Amino acid sequence: MKNSLKVHAALFVVALIYAANYSISKDVMPRYMGPFALVLLRIVGATVFFGVLSRLVAPHDRIQGRADQLRAVACGVLGIGLNQLLFFSGLNLTSPINASLIQTIAPVVTVLASAVLLGEKLTLPRLLGIGLAAAGAASIILSRGPVAAGGQDGLLGNVYILLNATAFGIYLVLVMPLMRKYHPFTVLARIFLVGAVLAVPAGWQQIQQPDYASFPTSVWAAIAYMVICLTILAYLLNNWALKYASPSLLGAYIYLQPALAVLIAVAVGKDALTLSKALQALLIFGGVFLVSRKPRQPEPVVTAAPLEPVQD
Repeated sequence: MKNSLKVHAALFVVALIYAANYSISKDVMPRYMGPFALVLLRIVGATVFFGVLSRLVAPHDRIQGRADQLRAVACGVLGIGLNQLLFFSGLNLTSPINASLIQTIAPVVTVLASAVLLGEKLTLPRLLGIGLAAAGAASIILSRGPVAAGGQDGLLGNVYILLNATAFGIYLVLVMPLMRKYHPFTVLARIFLVGAVLAVPAGWQQIQQPDYASFPTSVWAAIAYMVICLTILAYLLNNWALKYASPSLLGAYIYLQPALAVLIAVAVGKDALTLSKALQALLIFGGVFLVSRKPRQPEPVVTAAPLEPVQD
């Protein structure tokens, strides 16, 4: 494939951006800024960017019809507003490794949502995978190990990350018909605008609290990273790669993100990898692998062609 190397590069950069965020966010939360304030900055920045970009790239493209309008609202609430509010609230309380591992079950939720909303069949391997991933996630959520933010409620943080993965998994099912019908920037502009309706009131109080003049350069750099790289660049690269990447390739990069997050968190001293976390990761990875496998299609039955009548 002509774009094969570019696709791999794009997906790797996206995985690296998300993986680094688990540790970078810890430099900002909660010492300098609350989680909802960060979400407000991310979503408002992306809303302006994609709003302008959609008018430049696809000026005449509009989401039309009551059904698509409601779907776009649901995507904005689940995939942008709740997704990011829950993620940063959870990451503020739990450790980078726990958050990255629990988030990996999003594909499992996507399969379950597809079964409920689209009527897709749940095969035995997928049911086994759901059970394995659920066992691994439950083990992490209920574990009482130390978290990066000392003295905070790690259990609640783990639950927030689980709800975040659930919201994102359902969002992926809901947004697919919109992405196929409209220009991606049109969809992103609309769903980020809906997300901003949730993020602005949620983060308005926290955005006014920090003493911005006291922020060191490293904190400003971390905030810029979360607004520009984590929100805008990652979405742009992901949407481009999705045009060319196969489902199996996307599945492979699902495993890369938490692996990179673990390496980065341990390297910068934000977290520690223990034997129990490694076993929990194996459970989740094994479950996601089984769930992500495409069910084998039954071979078509070949029937003999009817005999043509003999012409006299």
